[in-house]
Amino acid sequence: MLRKSQSRSERAQLELFYASSADPAPRDAQDLMAYPFFSLSKTHRTRPIDYDVAGVVIRVEAVPEHGMATIWDADILIWAASHLVEARDAGLRTSRLMAATPYEILTFIGRGVSSRDYQRLKAALDRLQSTTVATTIRQPASGRRHRFSWINEWVERTDHRGKPAGVELIVPDWFYRAVLDDALILTIDRAYFSLTGGFDRWLYRVVRKHGGRQRNGWRFELRHLYLKSGSLSPFKRFAFELRDIVRRQPLPGYVLSIEVEIGGKTLLAFEPASVPAPCGQSVDGLVLSGTRPIVPSGTGVSCYREPKPALTPRTKRANRTLNLESNSESNSCSGRAAVNNAAPADDIGDNDASSGTAS
Repeated sequence: MLRKSQSRSERAQLELFYASSADPAPRDAQDLMAYPFFSLSKTHRTRPIDYDVAGVVIRVEAVPEHGMATIWDADILIWAASHLVEARDAGLRTSRLMAATPYEILTFIGRGVSSRDYQRLKAALDRLQSTTVATTIRQPASGRRHRFSWINEWVERTDHRGKPAGVELIVPDWFYRAVLDDALILTIDRAYFSLTGGFDRWLYRVVRKHGGRQRNGWRFELRHLYLKSGSLSPFKRFAFELRDIVRRQPLPGYVLSIEVEIGGKTLLAFEPASVPAPCGQSVDGLVLSGTRPIVPSGTGVSCYREPKPALTPRTKRANRTLNLESNSESNSCSGRAAVNNAAPADDIGDNDASSGTAS
């Protein structure tokens, strides 16, 4: 449903799209799932994200007042994408100028509806509006960059008693065009909103984007995943957190494992959860003390004996395919030197895997 906006700003040139009160399937933009656009920590981050790999350039900048938009703030963009796609599929006109009540947004993304949650929502909108992105993704000319903020502007409306009555926000054209292209949107599991760790949320989006529902799953080199995360943590801390996720198996719909190639290269492998994990649990969840820290996928039935030395033993005859088909740069580390997100050794305290509701 649309009506003319009365504002004299950019809003005056757009028609107002009211998000339906229905509960559409959550959908995410593939570009946002595949690349480092958000801070993975609740810590106030102002240090830019610089990513330059295989011709894809991204720079994300924040202002000291609000800090960089976090992966929890990105839930608002998932809400927007979900309603835009739902309206388009229903034959309704859509617009970059969207309106909804805070209650509708918060309940869709699995948050509470207390006054504190409303304040957190407004803080998230501020971070999305003040965070700027410059990227070469989906630009017609090689090397050309598109610069935008995740939200061009937003307005809070209140009723006669001063209580929140709704918000209006304008999503950028770069995001809007991606959402309206079927090939650039993926449905995600609603359980995603229940993931409390920033690291868990980021990894789910990467796995969902690149793995899809491929029967045999895919593999990623840990070093390249580190580049794709934009994390401030040192690589050793990153690898530790990744192994902890493999141990916990929190990602809805997927089973994770660690594989080591002959040359010593460590890979994260993932496949749909319809393929049961060893022992029905995480890879090394039932390993007795004294067993190697990483138990290869395909470990024997009981998991009580250390497997004989072998290279990622599996019941299948072949290793998973490297993730080259869905994204040409998925396992490329050629641009590693150009990525400047690694923190100094004394910065290990800034853990990107913090949990809880975003503030």
